[in-house]
Amino acid sequence: MVVQTGRFGQIEVSSEEIISIPSGIFGFPEDHNFCLVDSGDDTLILWLQSLSNPHLAFPVLEPKVFKPDYIVRLSAAELRELRLNSINDASVFTILTIPSDLTEMTANLKAPVVINTKEKVAKQVVLQENDQPIKHPMFKELRAHLVSQPTKSEPKASEPKAALEVSSLPTSTNVRTI
Repeated sequence: MVVQTGRFGQIEVSSEEIISIPSGIFGFPEDHNFCLVDSGDDTLILWLQSLSNPHLAFPVLEPKVFKPDYIVRLSAAELRELRLNSINDASVFTILTIPSDLTEMTANLKAPVVINTKEKVAKQVVLQENDQPIKHPMFKELRAHLVSQPTKSEPKASEPKAALEVSSLPTSTNVRTI
């Protein structure tokens, strides 16, 4: 299907790329179908783009990039809701706030988005067992990670597993398939 977006113009989204978020994202309960869009830059930031609202797109980033020790513990009810049988079928993303001064960029570590990559279902969860902030300053950590990464022509060293010990998403051109 062709989706018109406010940020990326028209994008092609296959049925395999649609992520269902039945309860929506906090503050946007009416939007249930999304896709991950890679803007093509080298920042590692993806966009969780609503398929029904062209102007609703959340910048997201895997927390392992800037906080390697970040851990997500899900309740049994959340695991059932996500239909997660294996942590290897999960990816974790934090929603970013990106102000005009990029050095003030923050990540919501308290309420990550967990995606079941096999079933294409997701949920934004509120972590109960930790004191993680809603606005974690992370620009310095992101910049340090980007500077330490090899260029696209250089081989990458093996990366640590992210929260929940999940595997990384494969790369595609515009819309990310998970």
